[in-house]
Amino acid sequence: MQTKLDRLLAFISPEKTIVETYNRANEAINTFQASARIEKWDDFRYCMAQFLQHIDFCILRLSKSVDLSFDHYLSWFPHALIKVYGPSGEKAAFEMARTGNEGGLYSVLKAVAMHRADEYSENDIAAKVNAYLDSLSVDEHFDACSEYISKYGHLLPSEITETNAIRIRANFRKVLEKHPRLLLKFHSVGR
Repeated sequence: MQTKLDRLLAFISPEKTIVETYNRANEAINTFQASARIEKWDDFRYCMAQFLQHIDFCILRLSKSVDLSFDHYLSWFPHALIKVYGPSGEKAAFEMARTGNEGGLYSVLKAVAMHRADEYSENDIAAKVNAYLDSLSVDEHFDACSEYISKYGHLLPSEITETNAIRIRANFRKVLEKHPRLLLKFHSVGR
């Protein structure tokens, strides 16, 4: 019989959260129409705003276009590029798109899509973990920690499982949020 913890971990499995979200981000890249090279800043801004809107459409599996104004995406795109490429991200990305260097526009779109997929999958996992933990009583929370440690403690570094795994118990929310990525790393080791 599955416990509440088992159901949560199945619900946030890497395949259902991370892999599926990255697949939808790849779909966004593959279905977006853009020029191979962009020469003008305004064309680049417009292209990136369109792409961000398209990513939201694909990753969130929307049945119709996002109900945010296009101006929202125009104002948000520099922040997305800064998150991916650092403080001068919008300039670096534009130069890549303009010159075709380092993979050109395609590389910029891919990096932005993968970063966005990462953010969406993290938010999805955190929301599901929060809902799960909020539904537990204090005793159930303690029992869930013990159950997690007995089932998955062997995958964790010994320094966080020593002394009755107090670090795991104190940071159980974060441990659960990191669990799908931990499993994903273990699954990719043999490949």
